[in-house]
Amino acid sequence: MSNNGNYFNEKSTQRFDFGVYRNTTSHKAGSNMLTISTRPYEGQKYAVGTTTISMSIKEAQALQSFLNSSLVKTTDIVND
Repeated sequence: MSNNGNYFNEKSTQRFDFGVYRNTTSHKAGSNMLTISTRPYEGQKYAVGTTTISMSIKEAQALQSFLNSSLVKTTDIVND
């Protein structure tokens, strides 16, 4: 969503909450960031509590590049 130069987008899965928050007019630390939070998931060994990872948009873009190159489709991998 966009409002007054601000942008945010959120997505949730069963185990995680993802959020992108941007302020196009501000260059203050923390005004443009990505967050990944675990969601409590009872009955499982993981994510009993919650943990949040925050990173800048530049760090998120580096993560995106890494994931894009690492998570290629098996049809894209050349077999020798």
